[in-house]
Amino acid sequence: MIDFDNKGFFKLKQNNEYADRVSTLLLDGEKVIDAYKTMRDGVVFTNKRIIAVNVQGITGSKKDFTSLPYKNIVAYSIETSGTFDLDSELEIYFSSLGKIKFEFTGKTEIVEISKYISKHIFE
Repeated sequence: MIDFDNKGFFKLKQNNEYADRVSTLLLDGEKVIDAYKTMRDGVVFTNKRIIAVNVQGITGSKKDFTSLPYKNIVAYSIETSGTFDLDSELEIYFSSLGKIKFEFTGKTEIVEISKYISKHIFE
């Protein structure tokens, strides 16, 4: 599992590479909303959960997939991009896991992602 305590946030850029990498993990009816990548790691938002991908080792052939269900989220915060600051942020508070912060660069569907989170928190 990703050590979220020592890896407080990811700087992510939209990239569909990780959507393909997690396709075998998806449940029936589960769809990818958007996928993002750092230098090596990635995050995929689906309509049911967040899948964090931690690439390990020198060659990067070993990967850790952490499934973070929306149903375990107790609170979240988004910061949208502005005119001069093009980055956006998402902070999520999971029961028994703590806070995870994602920082996005470039085009991000942050509002769409927040709708999926809200849907699962409030239903």
